[in-house]
Amino acid sequence: MNPVLQYLADHEHEFVESLCHYVRFPSVSAQPKHVKNLRDAASWIAERARGLGLETTVHETPGNPIVVARTAHQDPKKPTFLVYGHYDVQPPEPFELWKTPPFEPRIERRNLYARGSADNKGQHLAHLNAVEAYVRTGTPLPCNLVFLIEGEEEVGSTQLYEFLPKHRKDLACDAVVISDNGIPSLEHPALTYGLRGIAALEIRIDGPSRDLHSGLFGGSLENPAFALCQLLGKLRDQRGRITVPGFYDDVIPLSAYERRQMARIPHDDRRYAKFLGVPQHTGEAGFTANERRTCRPTFEINGLTSGYQGEGSKTIVPAWASAKITIRLVPDQKPAKILSAVKKHLQSLCPPTVRLTVKHGHGGEPYLVSPTGPMAQAALRAMSAGFGREALLMREGGSIPIVAAFKKHLKADTLLLGMSLPDDNPHSPNEKFSLDAYASGMRMAAGLWPELARACA
Repeated sequence: MNPVLQYLADHEHEFVESLCHYVRFPSVSAQPKHVKNLRDAASWIAERARGLGLETTVHETPGNPIVVARTAHQDPKKPTFLVYGHYDVQPPEPFELWKTPPFEPRIERRNLYARGSADNKGQHLAHLNAVEAYVRTGTPLPCNLVFLIEGEEEVGSTQLYEFLPKHRKDLACDAVVISDNGIPSLEHPALTYGLRGIAALEIRIDGPSRDLHSGLFGGSLENPAFALCQLLGKLRDQRGRITVPGFYDDVIPLSAYERRQMARIPHDDRRYAKFLGVPQHTGEAGFTANERRTCRPTFEINGLTSGYQGEGSKTIVPAWASAKITIRLVPDQKPAKILSAVKKHLQSLCPPTVRLTVKHGHGGEPYLVSPTGPMAQAALRAMSAGFGREALLMREGGSIPIVAAFKKHLKADTLLLGMSLPDDNPHSPNEKFSLDAYASGMRMAAGLWPELARACA
């Protein structure tokens, strides 16, 4: 490994220049005007892979191209690992909030500022740079590698969802590695071993056939806005628990080992409340703030709509009221089962004076890989070596639906090895990527393959 690590150190400047070139492509998948920029970015990363001797194919799709690059002469006796990333980026607007143009990289205090630097160009390029170190030093890789780089992650990965089942044999692997997430700090690298799932719904309460004069009719009929608020208020008790029968039945309790690992993640309640802009934080009794936002299910009201909301007053009883809801799920909760239980409970709470409609939205299952399994422990060792700090275990409160698709079609677990820091501003103006995290991520990637290969032996 010494020649590989030495190569990474000696060529760090070139790797930074390479990333600067990559982020100059305004590969915004949400905006049709950037179609050519997306294709140019796909071509660039494909050429970068070909330059390392990887067998590379740019697969055309009805949308943006999918790049697949694999180590040549794959050895069936060696394990195979797939590295996933995406070359598309979020829209940069509002431009006026950027200190410098979003696609003109700026380096300041060991940070590279540019749209896509952290999400996700820098993170998957770090893995490719590590392969370069193996190739250029003549160091044999202990495994086969496949890179899968798509261009629609920021708009739902439509083409990749269709691509996976058609190419499952070509993409067969022992594990998937994704670096498209974050770590608490450079001093606290972490393996993300769990993700929450999601279930969305919309609740609508209908009352009178039209908005009515509140003076002439108020008091003689149910106000849909009141009915909705009272219904929603009954869904959470004073201990912060959701009252839907069966809601927690399939939740896998946190082990003592997991809770000890979670407790190692730096957290200060006052600082956290200040960061959120609230007087103090709250949530389900018996759990820490980090546990509540990453490891426990939630029921969140995303929006409320009813009646008149323009300037001044309009004295009416509104004809209807609605609420948009998302439920974050944890292993082993199932979206369909939870949505069914919620709908049944809402129907039981709804008064006979109004009509209730529940419309189901999108859903995604939670994900969990054993934190004590050989793959996870191998990844932890690689993270610790790469960052020079003992790596932690953590869960993410958000959802990455493609992880479930990899499990379904490739039958492989995913290791989430993030390099992004909490202040990197992905999806926001002035996105950045720490060059120290970039360098540490490359070292981690270099050490990952021997560790995983030994875990598969």
